[in-house]
Amino acid sequence: MSTAKPNFGKTPAAFSSRTPYTTFRSQFGPQYKIQPNFHGITARHLVKFGTTAAGFGGVLGFFALFMFAEVPRVREDIMKKVPVLGDYFTVSIPPEDNPF
Repeated sequence: MSTAKPNFGKTPAAFSSRTPYTTFRSQFGPQYKIQPNFHGITARHLVKFGTTAAGFGGVLGFFALFMFAEVPRVREDIMKKVPVLGDYFTVSIPPEDNPF
């Protein structure tokens, strides 16, 4: 015989199941409308999260580009083609330092 306590209402399914009845709305109370949502996530939440994710993605992309700027393929194919910074990434080795 099991002595474990029942776990009513604490499962993930309990949070996502809908009640089979509509809630009572008084005709004398405020007239409100519930926003359309998917498991509590509204369009406003998606816009806020999307803006934050886009900002972090842009910063991470910018960081990765300049982190790998000294890799020869990235320097030749991407960084030299940037109009203002192109000359900075031109690598010229003086003849006396060239071992070949």
